[in-house]
Amino acid sequence: MKIVIAPDSFKESLSAMEAAEMIEQGFQQVFPDAEYCKVPLADGGEGTVQAMVDATNGQIMPVLAAGPRGNQVEAFFGVLGDKQTAVIEMAAASGLHLVEPALRDPRKTSSYGTGELISAALDAGASKLIIGLGGSATNDAGVGMLQALGAQFYDKFNKPLKRGGAELIDLESIDISGLDPRLADVDIEVACDVDNPLCGEHGASAVFGPQKGASPEMIRQLDAALGRFSSVVFSQFGIDIMHVAGSGAAGGMGAALLAFMQAELRPGVQIVTEAVDLAASLEGADLLITGEGRIDSQTIAGKTPYGAAQIAMQFEVPVIALAGAMLPGYEVVHEHGIDAVFSVVPGPCDLSQALSEAEQNLFVSAKNVAATLKLSQQMLG
Repeated sequence: MKIVIAPDSFKESLSAMEAAEMIEQGFQQVFPDAEYCKVPLADGGEGTVQAMVDATNGQIMPVLAAGPRGNQVEAFFGVLGDKQTAVIEMAAASGLHLVEPALRDPRKTSSYGTGELISAALDAGASKLIIGLGGSATNDAGVGMLQALGAQFYDKFNKPLKRGGAELIDLESIDISGLDPRLADVDIEVACDVDNPLCGEHGASAVFGPQKGASPEMIRQLDAALGRFSSVVFSQFGIDIMHVAGSGAAGGMGAALLAFMQAELRPGVQIVTEAVDLAASLEGADLLITGEGRIDSQTIAGKTPYGAAQIAMQFEVPVIALAGAMLPGYEVVHEHGIDAVFSVVPGPCDLSQALSEAEQNLFVSAKNVAATLKLSQQMLG
């Protein structure tokens, strides 16, 4: 029997590989002779670099980069096992978690550090970049990233703009002659699971600004600044990014990637499952076990268990999902290839207890699921 184990991380407790190892150990108690194939997954958000590095025997590369407010932070990117593909989480250098709650102000934060990560990946010889946009602290349309890569942004007095989203209201011209020429020879895929436009009521500032610390007045300022950026890009380069789906991702980072780096925006779980070649692992498999910290009605909106199940369906492989929590509406996953869902939490507990006991709970749950499968095999003869 061949069993493929392909979970996402269980946030704040287990990485995707650690979760896969616990599931494997639990199943081995019941099926010691089965063939196990561990494929840690992610959906483009937190944990994507670690999962893809683990899945391909790659390497984490530490980088000292500018944080959202300009202070140096210990960031990183990953080089996959092919030694050609680099994976970058924008949040590693430009993430909201890097800014203390009292200091969160998207008028002042910059994506400069993400550009430094891209430059470091190019220095490492990458010919393909996978960039995850989740968890950003910024609302600067990716201008900070572009500045780090050599582009220049000027006001009407021909003075370079400072870093920060609010600065874009004074944008007059853009000079990309100094943009790193290596970008022209690199394939760039962007893990993006939102379709928000750059501006307006559904745009970057209005939808994501509040969680980054923006007040209603700040949101109006930032939306106007992004509008100015879009206007200059159109007038100077003839590229309309104002209403493009996904251009508002990560505070407008999607717009910069589309306009100046010819990137392709795709659902994160599709990028990850293709990069680690989950389909190849599922050939000849008898069972897929996936999972993550929570399974609910939103799981089918591009989360890892859904993405893994879509591929398993192509091979007619049954799917079991293990979750830290099963929330109302989770049943919808049964219509999308996930045959059974189990919670790994054995009883009432607070969050801290659930997180601290995650490893043991996942092991025990996997063992019990395996025992149930074995019992059903015996009953069916």
